[in-house]
Amino acid sequence: MFYQFEHFGRGEHFCRETGENFSFPIHMHNSFELIIILSGSMDITVGTNKYTLNKNEAVFIFPHQLHSLSSLQSKHILYIFSPEIIKAYSSKMLQKIPISNKFVIDKHLLALLRKTDEDSTTVEKKGTLYSVCAAFDKISEYTNKTSDKNNLLYRIFEFIEREYNKDCLLKQLSDELSYDYAYLSRFFKRNVGITFNDYVNHFRISKACELLSTTDTSVVKCAAECGYSSLRSFNRNFKDIVSVAPTEYKRKNFNICLDAKEKNYKPSP
Repeated sequence: MFYQFEHFGRGEHFCRETGENFSFPIHMHNSFELIIILSGSMDITVGTNKYTLNKNEAVFIFPHQLHSLSSLQSKHILYIFSPEIIKAYSSKMLQKIPISNKFVIDKHLLALLRKTDEDSTTVEKKGTLYSVCAAFDKISEYTNKTSDKNNLLYRIFEFIEREYNKDCLLKQLSDELSYDYAYLSRFFKRNVGITFNDYVNHFRISKACELLSTTDTSVVKCAAECGYSSLRSFNRNFKDIVSVAPTEYKRKNFNICLDAKEKNYKPSP
C-alpha cells in the first residue's frame, strides 16, 4: 500500500504516522516530508544522497525530491505536510534544496513533535512545523534547484502526476519521451520495484482517498476524476489496495475530516 494516501499537498494538509520496519521504493510528491527515527536504523536515499539514520536523527525532504526508504529494524515517526502550511518558509525555498537533508532532532523539538498530530489545532501544527524549519534552517546550506528534465525517473513521475486522471499509458510515455516501450517498462520495474501500471493504480487510489476524505465528491465522480472509466474497476482496485470499499472509506474518513475542520474553525468576533 502506498504510505502517502492523502499526502499530495492540497491546502494546508498535515498527516502524522508512526510505524516500524518500514521500506518504500523510490517516489516523489509535492509535500514536505519529515522522518524521525525513534530506535534502530533506516537507510534513506534522497536524490543522489544516501543516509543511514539512527535514533533521534531525521531527514527533511523537500517537495519533488526523489526518495526511497529501507529498514529491517526501526521505529519511526513520519510527518507529511503541504508547502501551504509553512508558506513563509516554503516560499523562500521555492528554488532551493538542501545540500544535506539530514539533521539531529533535540529532545525539546522531539517532545513538541510527539504532541502534534491531526487532532492538534492549525495554530499548534504551524507552530511545531515552523520550529522544525527554524531548527533545520539554522544548520543547513542550500543549493539552487537544478532542472530534473534530464532525469528519466523524474520525467516518468512527472508524466504520471500530469496524466493519472486520463489514460496514462506506458505507450503514451514511450512516444512522448522517445524511449523504447520495453526499455521503459524494465527501467521502471528495476528502479521502483513495481510495474508502471501497478504504480499508476496506486497513485490513482491515493488521489481517490484524498478526494473521498476531504471533499463531498461522490464515489462515481471520484472514479472518473482519478482516471477510471469503469466504476467496477475502480471499486475492485480500491478494495485491493485500501482493504475497504470506497463507500465505506468515505463514510469513515469524511466525517473525521469534518470533525477536524470544525475543531480548527474559529469564528470571527
